[in-house]
Amino acid sequence: METEKITGTKSVNGISMYYEVYGEGEIPLVLIHGGGSTIPSNFGNFIPYLAQNNKLIAVELQAHGRTSDRDAPESFEQDANDVVTLLEQLDIAKANFLGFSNGGTTTLHIAVRYPIVVNKIVVISANYQKTGLIDGFYDGFGAATLDHMPEGLKKSYLELNPDPAGLQNMFEKDKQRMLNYIDLSDDEIAGIKAEALLMLADRDVITPEHLVKTSRLIKNSRLVILPGIHGSMIGEICAPDIDPKTLEFTAGLIESFLHSSYTAT
Repeated sequence: METEKITGTKSVNGISMYYEVYGEGEIPLVLIHGGGSTIPSNFGNFIPYLAQNNKLIAVELQAHGRTSDRDAPESFEQDANDVVTLLEQLDIAKANFLGFSNGGTTTLHIAVRYPIVVNKIVVISANYQKTGLIDGFYDGFGAATLDHMPEGLKKSYLELNPDPAGLQNMFEKDKQRMLNYIDLSDDEIAGIKAEALLMLADRDVITPEHLVKTSRLIKNSRLVILPGIHGSMIGEICAPDIDPKTLEFTAGLIESFLHSSYTAT
């Protein structure tokens, strides 16, 4: 399923930030990838479903894919600022945001820090506190090397940016961000006023209890748990047995959320 796109780069806070635009619509949906990832590795299989009825703006974050690096560590706060600054340069005052994995955490930071630009958020398989990850997630994390990175993610990066040193750099910066994970507070999450769709797989790396807690803190939120593993509901490149019916179903849930209104009483 081919979908037409427009590509571009903007100078954003000292980096050259790559983005893609698909489809048409009044309020764009901004796609934010996870750690070690790129637009195609996280969203390549899913974009054709979302772009049918939405304008999409997919971004690549600092040191990922076709976006350059800066002489500073990665952080969710900086990624949030980079995304919002890019939207300002594209003359977009209001957007919906969909973030997967670490991109979902970045989406929560955007909702907390830049509420004026947020219409609705979709957060898939993401946590806002380190304790939201499953037991054992960090076992051996500090000693992890590039050899431990999924082959699909390495291949995707190198297809877009054939620079092994850049791949190594991205891996190390992503690793350090996770090792030095900085929580958002419960009060910050409770302060999110935007409508939120929170999604998780039943065998994910985030605990269901954490997502339930998140949904109780965000007043105008809806919670969905689907069968599968991390990334399977959106056809992420590392997910086995990608099922078009699953992607269609997930896109339908998101479509319904974006184009309806829900306010908790």
